[in-house]
Amino acid sequence: MTRWGFTAAAVLAVALPGGATAHDARWTPAWGSSQMRIDGPNADKLAKAGPATIRQTVHLTAGGRVLRLRLSNIAGTAPLRIGAATIGAGTPGRSEVAQILPVRFGGLSSVLIPPGAELYSDDITLPVTPGSDVTVSLYFPEAVTLPTGHSGARSTTYLAPGDATARPALPEAEKIGGWWTLSDVEVRDAAQTATIVTIGDSITDGYGITDNSNSRWPDDFARRLAANAATRRFSVVNAGIGGNRVLLDGLGPNLMARFDRDVIARPGVTHAILLEGVNDLGVLTREHPVDQAAHRAIVEQITTAYRQLAARAHVHGIQLIGGTITPFQGSDYYHPGPETEADRQAINSFIRTSGVFDGVVDFDRAVRDPARPDRLLATYDSGDHLHPSMAGYKAMAAAIPLSLFTTPRR
Repeated sequence: MTRWGFTAAAVLAVALPGGATAHDARWTPAWGSSQMRIDGPNADKLAKAGPATIRQTVHLTAGGRVLRLRLSNIAGTAPLRIGAATIGAGTPGRSEVAQILPVRFGGLSSVLIPPGAELYSDDITLPVTPGSDVTVSLYFPEAVTLPTGHSGARSTTYLAPGDATARPALPEAEKIGGWWTLSDVEVRDAAQTATIVTIGDSITDGYGITDNSNSRWPDDFARRLAANAATRRFSVVNAGIGGNRVLLDGLGPNLMARFDRDVIARPGVTHAILLEGVNDLGVLTREHPVDQAAHRAIVEQITTAYRQLAARAHVHGIQLIGGTITPFQGSDYYHPGPETEADRQAINSFIRTSGVFDGVVDFDRAVRDPARPDRLLATYDSGDHLHPSMAGYKAMAAAIPLSLFTTPRR
């Protein structure tokens, strides 16, 4: 097991009401996030809170009448007890919940999640539509010292003392960031019969968007799919992690280590859009220059990793679509030079021409400055010359050819 506790991760299926099992249903991920260990001030607040409730709101891309939750303790080294859980219709940025329903686990209100494991809830009858929001409240009866979740929620989450899961509003709750323990919301027999996973780093995770706006490029992409009769059968799961790298751990486990859990293990996944590599390139020279051999090596290592990920996806019948790495010259965080730009161009050429991918989304072309193609267009630049602005994210979503998802699979 790694220090993240991922190699031992498992999904524990439980019996469904009425004697049915998960094998009798078709499940579609309506929302999901990449799980990792959360550190920092918000994790400290949760640990110091003792018995406490986390209330978090998520935005769905599939609809139906019956849901289930997947909860995660993959970063934990001890069992994690959920003392109670509820779900209801929610509104981003507000603690109020309508139509609060209890969540059960094998008929019980409490459940113990083993270290390194994940588990499903029982079925929950709660009609939802694509584009709607649900709020999930989890009560932790013991202090959580090694929390699992997703730190880059860009959504307001609430921390309240004690078991507040059944309360319709939490006006006294503390606002914190992140999603906690909640890995997926799935819909049974949804109108959406297939899922696209967008997997990448902070650009996919939505760095820089306004909180609670759901304006990441995968959000805009999901709205495009839903508005088109030929593609509205797809849901979208965002598996971005800020700071993530293809080759080495950083914020979260590296892409090679997490790909199976974040893409392959989710039900109904038919496509994945991969946009990652900028952090590998930036970190290489962030502290000091390196020689040409090191530049050649990282290009080879990243492109070899792409080949491996495509092979793993194809074994499971999943098409892997490559996204070209967007410009980042001028970044004060990475201060890349011409050698780094040459590495980016070499990797993008591989994505476009190697034939390893089942399709290509040219994010680079969508947001670069035509006059200075090593830089983001000013309109699409958040200001740090690394992350696109919200307009840039919208341009990225618009650049994805919907024909990638309507043409027959090869």
